[in-house]
Amino acid sequence: MNLPNIIRPEHTFIGVSAPTKWRALQTIADKAAKAFSVDGQTILKALEAREKLGSTGIGNGIAIPHAAIDAMTSPRGLLIRFAQPLDFEAIDDIPTDIAVVLLFGETNRGEYLNVLSAIARRLQSDGVLAAMRKARTVDEFYSDFIADSRV
Repeated sequence: MNLPNIIRPEHTFIGVSAPTKWRALQTIADKAAKAFSVDGQTILKALEAREKLGSTGIGNGIAIPHAAIDAMTSPRGLLIRFAQPLDFEAIDDIPTDIAVVLLFGETNRGEYLNVLSAIARRLQSDGVLAAMRKARTVDEFYSDFIADSRV
């Protein structure tokens, strides 16, 4: 899975402010709308609907919000570090400071599971999260996530 084809440097953000999970989803939808030229309300509704099924906060300060969007022709994502950790209702109750957002088309449902798996494996790699949390610039943050992920 070639994550750099799905999450690009220009879709990476650090210092994103959001006081709550629901405001974070709104901010994510706004950023995704601009990045992928898709209606922000459509993205927000899909992310909220997915979140109501169960939190995408996977633990260890990580959330992977994801949703199917009809207008998406291939899986695309955003990489975000929040200015302050927030309660994403994660399974371990640890506040979330990093979100990896994945949006995919209805026709890509099979492929998105492979992408989610690749993202999870990357975040579990030795030292990746620590490096991402220490990164001072967007470039460093992105590079720490993407390095050696072209498998």
